[in-house]
Amino acid sequence: MYSKFFKPLIDFFIALAALLVLSPLLAIVYILLALANEGKPLFFQERPGKDGEIFKIVKFRTMNNKRDENGELLPDPERLTKTGRIVRKTSIDEIPQLWNVLMGNMSLIGPRPLLPEYLPLYNAFQQRRHEVKPGITGWAQVNGRNTITWDQKFRYDVWYVDHVSLKLDVQIFYLTVKKVLSSADVSAKNHISMPKFSDEFNNK
Repeated sequence: MYSKFFKPLIDFFIALAALLVLSPLLAIVYILLALANEGKPLFFQERPGKDGEIFKIVKFRTMNNKRDENGELLPDPERLTKTGRIVRKTSIDEIPQLWNVLMGNMSLIGPRPLLPEYLPLYNAFQQRRHEVKPGITGWAQVNGRNTITWDQKFRYDVWYVDHVSLKLDVQIFYLTVKKVLSSADVSAKNHISMPKFSDEFNNK
């Protein structure tokens, strides 16, 4: 009952209220990132949602598109702008996803939507993370976020799928606020975010 009826309603009204309240902050960040990223403050990317259905996620753009002499994108640390670094550290870059929540292809709480290219790499257990809508934050994010291994991340995601409840969602929301205020677990070791998932992780 909670997952099918109450959770979507809660998602919609909280996302709508949050966007209204945060609109002045979002406008300021939008302008600053537009100046830092040559007029491109937003980042759109395809991600798999519930049942693997593809949708476009929206985030604030924290990196520019600068390339080397061969036309290849520069390493992430070299493309991360000063404004983008602050936006990423404070997790403000995730706030535009409230629009995805309003559109119904995301939830406030759930497994983070990953890249479509990972779909063929998942085993049956890992694929279960798509039994629910992806979220802006989730059980894996409050238990290490980008500092845990892929195996741990998938186990946390599937554990959430099996235990989703209002009580758990409130707990995750509270722990997320604590993480954001402390800027904890934003980056993996030697990476700006999480290193890419590949067949190697399932063959170890």
